Amino acid sequence: MGFAAAEPLDIGRIFQAFTAYQVSGALKGALELDLFSAIAGGDTTAAALARRTGASARGIRMLADFLVTQAMLHKNGDTYALSPIAAAFLDRQSPGYVGSAIQFLASPHLVQAFADVAAAVRRGGTAIRDEGALAPEHPMWVEFARAMAPIARMAADLVANLLDATHAPPWKILDVAAGHGLFGIALATANPRAEVVALDWENVLAVARENARAAGVADRFRTIAGSAFAADYGSGYDLVLLTNFLHHFDPPTCEVLLRNVHVALKPGGRAVTLEMMPDPNRVTPPEPAAFSLVMLVTTPGGDAYTFPELEQMCRNAGFAASELHDLPPSFQRVVISRK
Repeated sequence: MGFAAAEPLDIGRIFQAFTAYQVSGALKGALELDLFSAIAGGDTTAAALARRTGASARGIRMLADFLVTQAMLHKNGDTYALSPIAAAFLDRQSPGYVGSAIQFLASPHLVQAFADVAAAVRRGGTAIRDEGALAPEHPMWVEFARAMAPIARMAADLVANLLDATHAPPWKILDVAAGHGLFGIALATANPRAEVVALDWENVLAVARENARAAGVADRFRTIAGSAFAADYGSGYDLVLLTNFLHHFDPPTCEVLLRNVHVALKPGGRAVTLEMMPDPNRVTPPEPAAFSLVMLVTTPGGDAYTFPELEQMCRNAGFAASELHDLPPSFQRVVISRK
């Protein structure tokens, strides 16, 4: 039996990894200046972009050239153009615009959490000494609700399609840790007979109510302010949404929450869990697998859980059965657990 050829040694990959923060910093700066939208709008030279953005021509030239090296822009002579990926996702006029997400993903809170990964590894949890992101009414979750909305909107529509919300009967829905509220709103938009109850901290629910009004479902959208572990959920729900929430906690804590969800559901009701869910080997797919480290440095006991782990938690909480669904083109997955 032979061995595969050795992987070529590429020190450039190491250097790129060492300096990755420079890429996120450049993208954050370009989005703050609305550089991509300016180029899409016809300002394609450093001088024109400087006038459009109110920045220096020298600074624009250096930033734009850097973005060319990252394949975000193309350059021909003195003229810049958007790469296909920048045109699709970083031009504010594009329907696929996700640029706002960097305000959360490169926020001081997350950057600080990665400042001492070794300390988090030694502790087995975040090196931030206070409750951090899990503190009641932490302002970062308002930033999350606003910044991540474009990405969440796509995932919410995919979940609505998975559940066939358009052809569903009247639903009573609880959206736990609703944030922007877009998952419940997507179901209410697809199903005009659905009613949604969104649970989160009051400062975050203000964003969810704004989104419900904008979507035209405010008359079927009400809220419960408070902790997902202490609030009275009510009962008789057909669906309970748990989107991007369980990963913040250790399994025993997740099971406490899941038992509360189980009680709130009517017989035959379903819990719908959306997560960054790696395969059981924990190294594929790369995006969900890498998310585990994010949980290590930002939470005391959270993780990116595999389907077998989530299935066991749901079983321990009383659910009869759970099924796994991929959610292409998203790299998130959905677990539907039936009471």
